[in-house]
Amino acid sequence: MAASSSELKPGLYLVPTPIGNLDDITFRALKVLKAVDFVLAEDTRNTGKLLKLYDISAKMFSYHAHNEHASTPEVVKKLKAGGKAALVTDAGTPGISDPGFQLVRACVTEGLHVECLPGATAFVPALAVSGLPCDKFVFEGFLPQKKGRQTRIGILATEERTIVFYESPHRIVKTLKELAVVFGAERKASVSREISKMFEETVRGSLQELAIHFETHAPKGEFVLVVAGSGKDG
Repeated sequence: MAASSSELKPGLYLVPTPIGNLDDITFRALKVLKAVDFVLAEDTRNTGKLLKLYDISAKMFSYHAHNEHASTPEVVKKLKAGGKAALVTDAGTPGISDPGFQLVRACVTEGLHVECLPGATAFVPALAVSGLPCDKFVFEGFLPQKKGRQTRIGILATEERTIVFYESPHRIVKTLKELAVVFGAERKASVSREISKMFEETVRGSLQELAIHFETHAPKGEFVLVVAGSGKDG
């Protein structure tokens, strides 16, 4: 049975959405999306398709990287008045390399209820299947595209824990080559793409081997790059 609006506390609910297979949505996520007063979506068109699939007729408002600073005060105002909102991104868990942090911080500052549902995120399955140590790891998300990029790579070269990156198909080869130069060509790594989708793939090898692989196999989809740390267990 779906939760009613009265069963939810006023406040903000971070709702993970599928990163590929739509069956990855949780029952709890659907209940919350049906019960909140409105949904904040990174792209209302994408979220609209998901809501339509599950017969959810929720009010939607855009909330993305380009308007989060301007939109946050108005959202907080509605929540302080007793509103209940769900924040979703195009895929995965809000705030993880996606919009969400600004709003969560503002809600916490105001003493509002904030709750994050467990659910889909790309880096966990990629890390789990990498074959690299995953008892301790560091999540880097996307490397800076320009300013500070080489400095950040240099700092990470001595990181002993397994390192997890997000990367686009347009930059995966460049990133693998840059890491190979600084970390060492033989550093072990794993690349997963299209997680939970039809063409899901994980390729393992050295940084140099992976760079060569994706130079000869056109990279498509969203990528998670897992790189062994500098320690002896890598």
